Amino acid sequence: MGIKEQWDKLMAFYEEMFMTPYRSAVKREIRDEDDLFLFLCFSEMLGLPNPVSYYTLELYPLVYERFHEWHKRMGMEKSPLDGIRCC
Repeated sequence: MGIKEQWDKLMAFYEEMFMTPYRSAVKREIRDEDDLFLFLCFSEMLGLPNPVSYYTLELYPLVYERFHEWHKRMGMEKSPLDGIRCC
């Protein structure tokens, strides 16, 4: 086993040792940021004024597939938007 393999093994151990306790917190923070982003994208359709709606319009096809998961996670039983029927 060469030095490179030993170094890679040591770095993998280091990452597991120090990052494992924080992995769930990091995933939760990423999910919260994603929820905020989706809320900003769809806020005007929900009746809240959004000053950047023109810029988020081109993102709708990319986030459409995740919309169902998002509105369920936000506690909305059915889609709150008339134009998007996902349920």
